[in-house]
Amino acid sequence: MKTTKTSYRTAVHDALRDALRDDPRVVLMGEDVGRYGGTYAASKGLLEDFGPDRVRDTPLSELGFVGIGIGAALNGLRPIVEVMTVNFSLLALDQIVNTAAALRHMSGGQFSVPIVVRMATGAGRQLAAQHSHSLEPWYAHIPGIKVVAPATVEDAYGMLGPALADPDPVVIFEHVQLYNTSTDVGELAPTDISRAAVRRGGADVTLITYGGSLPKTLDAANELSLAGIDCEVIDLRVLRPLDDDTILDSVRKTHRAVVVDEAWRTGSLAAEVTTRVMEGAFYDLDAPVARVCSAEVPIPYAKHLEEAALPQTPAIVAAVQTLFGERS
Repeated sequence: MKTTKTSYRTAVHDALRDALRDDPRVVLMGEDVGRYGGTYAASKGLLEDFGPDRVRDTPLSELGFVGIGIGAALNGLRPIVEVMTVNFSLLALDQIVNTAAALRHMSGGQFSVPIVVRMATGAGRQLAAQHSHSLEPWYAHIPGIKVVAPATVEDAYGMLGPALADPDPVVIFEHVQLYNTSTDVGELAPTDISRAAVRRGGADVTLITYGGSLPKTLDAANELSLAGIDCEVIDLRVLRPLDDDTILDSVRKTHRAVVVDEAWRTGSLAAEVTTRVMEGAFYDLDAPVARVCSAEVPIPYAKHLEEAALPQTPAIVAAVQTLFGERS
């Protein structure tokens, strides 16, 4: 099969282009998505290709333009709303949580809100505390929405189509550190947005992660293999609803688990995953579940402090080694 080196950014761009081309109901809106081509250059050229009715620059008002997207979805369109960064999405929480997520329930099933909200998340680019947090667990807490986090080029392309086909709101988190990553891929295709993915098979310990932490976790698994520890790596991909079966099947096989999550430890998705492992596979465990999360501080600007605050490969390796006694 022929492969082509493709970047995560290009995959996002091509998914947007194909969605706009294939369905006249699809519209893209958000800050700087049109003439500027997107804050992370994911929508370059789309305004020229599809015109201002389909690709709309909005005022700097997340509460306003997310609300417009919800109204458009209720009236038959399939809007893709881009929020520049997850921190700014807090200005639209009322629209996402109190309207989009709740409307099917509050209408007794009469209305659905088929909206896709995309946003950049995560740290690592020295954008400081108002542009760098990982708030995915906040959204994964909310019934009525689906939350996905593409960590690979294939998923960066493949998740958008199924998200647009979903009758309910879908929130897509794109980690800022992934946009420049590239890999050789074949023909890109839709992704199953109901299941986690086993990114590396292994027998000794399960490493569970998502989004921007996947590359670091795979690096840790490769390093640990040199020490004789065979790691299985699970990419959650879908943060709500969690794929319990894939997680628990792996832990029952390896008998150990480490959860890597760029969110803060307190109230993190890692805490939820850990609890589900304890509830579903407690008697299969040979050691307590370990967690590697960000330091409980606002993300610093200084590069060395930012790196120190985030989960890094050495910390993941150390957490795994603590589970193995003599192997550490």
